[in-house]
Amino acid sequence: MLMNCHLAVSWMPTLEAIVEQIDDTKHRDFRLWLTSMPTQAFPVSVLQNSVKMTLEPPSGLRQNLLGTYEALSEEQFSGCAKPEKYKMLLFGFCFFHAIVQDRRKFGPIGWNIQYAFTNEDLMVSRRQLKIFIEDYEEVPYKVLNKIGAEINYGGRVTDDKDVRLINTILKTYMCPEMLQVGHKLSESGLYFSPEPLEKEDYIEYIKTLPLNPKPEAFGLHNNAEITTSQFLTSNLLESMISMQPKTSSGKGKSREEIIGEQCKFLHGKAPKPFDIDSVQRKYPTMYEESMNTVLLQECIRYNRLLQDMQVQLPLIQRALLGEVTMSEDLEKMATAIFDNQVPAYWGKIGFLSMKPLASWIEDLIERIEFLQNWYDKGTPIVFWFSGFFFPQAFLTSTMQNFARAGGIAIDRLTFQFVLEDQMKWSEVTSKPAAGVYTYGLYLEGCRWNYDTHKLGDSEPKKLFVEMPLLHLLATIDRVVPKTGIYNCPVYKVLSRTGTLSTTGHSTNYVIMMELPSEDPEEKWIKAGIAAFLALKY
Repeated sequence: MLMNCHLAVSWMPTLEAIVEQIDDTKHRDFRLWLTSMPTQAFPVSVLQNSVKMTLEPPSGLRQNLLGTYEALSEEQFSGCAKPEKYKMLLFGFCFFHAIVQDRRKFGPIGWNIQYAFTNEDLMVSRRQLKIFIEDYEEVPYKVLNKIGAEINYGGRVTDDKDVRLINTILKTYMCPEMLQVGHKLSESGLYFSPEPLEKEDYIEYIKTLPLNPKPEAFGLHNNAEITTSQFLTSNLLESMISMQPKTSSGKGKSREEIIGEQCKFLHGKAPKPFDIDSVQRKYPTMYEESMNTVLLQECIRYNRLLQDMQVQLPLIQRALLGEVTMSEDLEKMATAIFDNQVPAYWGKIGFLSMKPLASWIEDLIERIEFLQNWYDKGTPIVFWFSGFFFPQAFLTSTMQNFARAGGIAIDRLTFQFVLEDQMKWSEVTSKPAAGVYTYGLYLEGCRWNYDTHKLGDSEPKKLFVEMPLLHLLATIDRVVPKTGIYNCPVYKVLSRTGTLSTTGHSTNYVIMMELPSEDPEEKWIKAGIAAFLALKY
């Protein structure tokens, strides 16, 4: 038995060769067992010639809890010197274990990254819980939260927003209130801390829980059910598209004709590249106006994409006619265009987007028009936040302009986020005295309440809402408020995940924005509230 093959990537070709040499001359009772986490490095031929078994956690809170308690021995369940406290807090850990595993079905609003939490995480937490309860007169909740959320489970968590989330979730179940019978574990009270009786009593209680839990059990809004359905449907459709045949029969246009027409259409709609020399002459680098540098850099970044489109789209049309060789890269690009998807290379050199190709090209045109209007008419009164290729440069430039105008060290400045919900961005007629006006942000998981001027619960079936006009105001030596706000992460696209680029910035994360709220921040953290620069359509 060879365990954890995913940790021996360099040895996988050798394993493949060994497996190919195994034949009927081996002993009749010989078996080779291999275990591995999902990985692209595992040899395909070995998978094809094997009997495969997959171990995944049960789907649903009830099934997860039931599986956990049925697997516990009597010693593991009640073998503690303080059985009542132990049983009640053990249920808290088991419920937490089921919550963090089942949140994955909600996609990015559940976790930014889909972590593979295992039963070993729960087993270690259970052992430590027993030790701390027996060794201390008072239950050390702070220690239990620390080792549970940041070590046992948190050792797998790499995204800092997910770290904040898992800490918040565990504090809900690892607290003094958990020792009170009937303590609510969800807003409805359907899930609660049961009386510390026997193992069979816990199992009977678990069997009364609903088979399909509502999002409120996870601290999410009911709209998250729609998000889950969309997430599963999208994955299914993408799999179906990847398996569809590349040739067609019968009447109608051929695949090549459709691709050719699409390429011609895209080539006609694609904006022309910017004249960088002209932009540099009209908006030279200036100490007093950092926005000139932002405009130039944005034009350079978009030009890489626009220039490639001007070359590749006619090339694909010629390759379809047989005038040039259809290379592997052109074939991949043509397949993506046929499937109404953005070609991978354009996605790599272009702006981050999850839109299908038809919506993507319209978005590209709007972005280029935003920059062209900037070039033609001067610095905008209101900036379209979503139109920036690299929004972090825009934020830094705003801070630099304020610092240089007042001769202030930029390290003393932080942003104050003022939502001007009394007017629309199109009604703004002049620039603010300090800072900049921006628009184009969307909220997921909640809404902006125009009556209270604070965050509020989402309306049914409204997954995303547009945020009001945002005034980014640089402030000197500002004292950051501790209460009455929610620190809302801002992302470029809905996937929320990103990679660390050479600039030191995430390819997706933009900034943490303070939004006023009457409710505790923990509510919005568990609800997965975030703001985005662009949607999927």
